[in-house]
Amino acid sequence: MIESVPPYRVEPMQWRDVPQVMAIERQSFTLPWSDYTYRHEILENRNAHYFVARRMDDRLASNSVSWWGRLFKRETEAPVVGYGGFWIVIDEAHISTIASDVRWRGHGIGELMLLAMIDRSIELGAHEVTLEVRVSNTVAQSLYRKYGFEVVGRRPGYYRDNNEDADLMTLSGVYTADYQAKLKALRSALENRLRQDKTRSM
Repeated sequence: MIESVPPYRVEPMQWRDVPQVMAIERQSFTLPWSDYTYRHEILENRNAHYFVARRMDDRLASNSVSWWGRLFKRETEAPVVGYGGFWIVIDEAHISTIASDVRWRGHGIGELMLLAMIDRSIELGAHEVTLEVRVSNTVAQSLYRKYGFEVVGRRPGYYRDNNEDADLMTLSGVYTADYQAKLKALRSALENRLRQDKTRSM
């Protein structure tokens, strides 16, 4: 699983991350989850796996910062810029949410979260990964297809805010040699993109 690609780090979501997660949640969704929902998912749902992406300050990412400095600088120097989560039951992972801070969209964070969740799903023994996506969200659909998801069904009126349908997309064959090679190539390309993004922003 990708854990650190400068200037980003992916790590398990903690309760202390929820205020920042909720700020992105409200930017991203017309019917946002509540902080209570995240509390349940993080602390009580044994099948849930949630992650955040942090944009790391150069000093914090380096070994020159003491553990004491990292402890007290974490919230100000490593803001949450994206998050995602999935449930896993037996051998199927279902991605329940994925979002990135509006100020950092277009920087590959959504793709980083998707790749991290696919990686972790495979590590946990999932043979399939599924998700729902709005039929109008062609940008997200393109990203999911890039990683091998295919539309396998439709859920009419799935989104309660406007009664929009959802496409059900599934990724299978994750343990095949072909898919593992594809994932390796996609991971390498994303890592290069994120590093170049860091260089441009300096």
